[in-house]
Amino acid sequence: MKTRFNTYDIICMITELQRLIGMRVNQVYDIDNRTYVIRLQRSEEKSVLLLESGNRFHTTQFEWPKNVAPSGFTMKLRKHLKNKRLEKLSQLGVDRIVDLQFGSGEAAYHVILELYDRGNIILTDSEWIILNVLRPHVEGDKIRFAVKEKYPLDRAKTNYAAPPIEDLKDILLRSKPGDNLKKILNPNLEFGSAMIDHVLLQNNLSGNMKISTEPGKGFHIEHDIEKLVKALKQAELLMDVAKIEVAKGYITQKKEERPNPEGEPTYLLTNIEFHPLRFAQHENLPFAEYETFDRAVDEFFSASEGQKIDMKTVQLEREALKKLQNVRRDHERRVTELERAQTRDKRAAELIASNEPLVERARAAIQTALANQLSWDDIQLLVKTAQENKDPVASCIKHLKLNTNHITLLLSDPYLHDEKPESMMIDIDLSLTAFANARRYYDQKRNAAKKQQKTIESSGKALKSAEKKTKQTLKEAHTISNIIKARKTYWFEKFYWFISSDNYVVIAGRDQQQNELLVKRYMRAGDVYVHADLSGASSVIIKNPRGGTVPPRTLSEAGQAAVAYSVAWEAKVLTRSWWVQASQVSKTAPSGEFLTTGSFMIRGKKNYLLPEHLQFGFSFMFRVEDGCIERHRGERQPLGADEEPPAAPGDDAEDQEIAVSDDDEPSDKEDSKAAEGKLETIAEEPRAADPPDVRANETAIQNERDGDTESDSGDDLPDTHIKVDHGTGQVMLSRTTSEISETPEDKVPSFPALPKKGGKKPQKKEVKVKEEEKKEDKKDGPKRGQRGKLKKIKEKYKDQDEDERLYKMGLLQAASKMKESKKAQKKAEKPGKSKSQQRANKIPLPAPLILEAESEDELEPDPEGEQQPGPDADSEMLQQLTGSPFADDELLFAVPVVAPYSALNHYKYKVKLTPGTSKRGKAAKTAIQVFLKEPTGTPRERDLLKAVRDEDVARNFPGKVKLSAPQLHRHKK
Repeated sequence: MKTRFNTYDIICMITELQRLIGMRVNQVYDIDNRTYVIRLQRSEEKSVLLLESGNRFHTTQFEWPKNVAPSGFTMKLRKHLKNKRLEKLSQLGVDRIVDLQFGSGEAAYHVILELYDRGNIILTDSEWIILNVLRPHVEGDKIRFAVKEKYPLDRAKTNYAAPPIEDLKDILLRSKPGDNLKKILNPNLEFGSAMIDHVLLQNNLSGNMKISTEPGKGFHIEHDIEKLVKALKQAELLMDVAKIEVAKGYITQKKEERPNPEGEPTYLLTNIEFHPLRFAQHENLPFAEYETFDRAVDEFFSASEGQKIDMKTVQLEREALKKLQNVRRDHERRVTELERAQTRDKRAAELIASNEPLVERARAAIQTALANQLSWDDIQLLVKTAQENKDPVASCIKHLKLNTNHITLLLSDPYLHDEKPESMMIDIDLSLTAFANARRYYDQKRNAAKKQQKTIESSGKALKSAEKKTKQTLKEAHTISNIIKARKTYWFEKFYWFISSDNYVVIAGRDQQQNELLVKRYMRAGDVYVHADLSGASSVIIKNPRGGTVPPRTLSEAGQAAVAYSVAWEAKVLTRSWWVQASQVSKTAPSGEFLTTGSFMIRGKKNYLLPEHLQFGFSFMFRVEDGCIERHRGERQPLGADEEPPAAPGDDAEDQEIAVSDDDEPSDKEDSKAAEGKLETIAEEPRAADPPDVRANETAIQNERDGDTESDSGDDLPDTHIKVDHGTGQVMLSRTTSEISETPEDKVPSFPALPKKGGKKPQKKEVKVKEEEKKEDKKDGPKRGQRGKLKKIKEKYKDQDEDERLYKMGLLQAASKMKESKKAQKKAEKPGKSKSQQRANKIPLPAPLILEAESEDELEPDPEGEQQPGPDADSEMLQQLTGSPFADDELLFAVPVVAPYSALNHYKYKVKLTPGTSKRGKAAKTAIQVFLKEPTGTPRERDLLKAVRDEDVARNFPGKVKLSAPQLHRHKK
């Protein structure tokens, strides 16, 4: 399949794209590390130019998926090309190098696209000095493609004219014997192999002709050189015309046979090559014609992914049909073998009956030898001697199989005298008479006939079953192919996401880069920012395009997501999350501080949410056809002030655990022990002020205390810090020095554990905790290395009485208070330098930094976010998705959803996810199997569930899970 441009394609494309001259660069994006998109605009006219290093360049009318974060090369192109006008689009010489000049004079920049070898994209200034290069490398000894080097313009070829006739003869004479004409000409001409084939066929030559010394056999140099020169002149003329006229586009196609078990096979047309001319060698192939070459190339590459899906479907269909044919062949082979066995056994029985005296004599001779206790070798020698003496009985004995008590006789029909009798080797059992041996063969023949009859009877059923299964496989493959083609990837699917009970899109970042992207590109005025004071917690945004107040139910569900997508899921810990308005989130760091990627400033008051259980759900939403949207409108609506959320059917039933097949999973007891062990690792840091290099890696938070009252003014809120760490699993809470003075030491933040079903009473828990504390106190003794020190202290102060010890301790405390007062004075004089800032703890790479400032002023909207607006949650788009399809709905595709369990209240398919030990992939497959057994599910819904790709199903799971579902016994029937 053709994947890259040749010289003729480049000339035609440059001629056609001259219409882009004068358009300005609006934005630059990268699809992957080789493909870049330049958006151009001129008043109301817009165009998108696609450049792929080494392969192609053309405009596109399709929406290509862009990278989440622009690459460094893309940022460099944006910096120099933005708002520049495309002044020139040309080819360097006749080489496969395209020059795009943006701007004029000294402000001009060149984007050089190389379409040969491994390709390259190079950005230079007006003097051709390289500013950035996609693939830095060295050609030869002197030519370097690197920054600050000058781009070599003199190496491009300048002429595509064919060599004169004498040079052509020299090229042909120097060729190797056996080389065909196209292989010889292609390296020495600039037309491309397709063009060479075309002009040769136009002049009664062929590219497969070999050089010959005899006229009429292959290509004779003296006889056919004039035809070759004429053909090359024709190629030159086509190249000249391509520089002036805009060419049409042609896509050459190939017929792929699709198997059809019911009747004649159907055909699938697949694209093979794209050309600006209908070449002679492609006249007998099917083709698609387009108005322009640019349009044909765009269609060719945009349809390549869909054709890959089609070819995969065809391959599945062929394999299914091959299995059916194998079943048929297997049944035919069995029947044929049984028929042969019947014929062979019947013939053997008849020959034994006809040669009964001979068989009996042979049996008697061998049995006599055995009775005389002769060895098997002596018996073999005796038979051989008798055969040499022409003994008729010994002559019919061919093999002795004494280990199985058999002999092999060569028998023929004794009653056929005129014709040459047909002999047959037959095994005779020495323990049976001749007639008994014949009867044994007749019995084998009857058994084979019975088997044949049963095989024929069962083959009909087996073939019908195989045909039915094959048809079902073909239908499923075709259905899944259509579903995958219709599947639309929504903009929010690259993040963690769900749709809340009140029809709000909630999105969360998977890592620090996505957290940064969410706030800078997708957060708008009116949106709500939700976060949790935990290591690894995601930045969660509630999209609120309609404005107004976000319902409490949606805030609670977003808070659950912020806690679940953190270390709290694995540790099975409950804690609070908080939310602020979008205007309170800023990327502007305080003076003297630096915000890393995914770090933000929070100004003003934080609104804390109540802790919720770690209960997520896994389900599917279905995209309904536009005509069915009205019946689902209003499924997810905000509740009124006095309304309560309606209970979903079956929710009052007790949840039953779904077993996930995994041999490595520990038992429930081990699971609970592991949870208790994890809970013990959650500790509070010693309260000390933070060092300067750690401050940039911590998040600010005001910890609410039970019984504390919050003032409405933001001026009373102090600067506080929390540590959010992706690198470790330990949850660390920290307060600044100002908090220590205001917060009593006895109020230590605690994390309640997940409630267990059938748990013991709280009083018994308290008793257990006290007993554990007593045991820990008993264990706390002098550590290793301290015993010797304690001995020395006792020896030194053994003569000191209690009064003397108290007096000296008082003196030491007075001295330490004086030191502390001096340090406090120094801190007051130099508030920027505190002891905590001088002592830097070694911590891993942090998670997003969130600092809380005292000001509650409204933040200015980020200009970069305005320039690159993200798509807002369109209410009409959300109405297209439903979790509760009706039986008569027309469904297009299914989208897997992972959300707080309360948000999936009325979904048709759902299972509950809680922290557990099952791996995400296995748990997701198990859940889908449960959904497929749902008795109320329709065949279309099952097809849509099967069509979802495995990599898309479990990617939003918070971690290892335990599956459970209400009324699970319904699925087991």
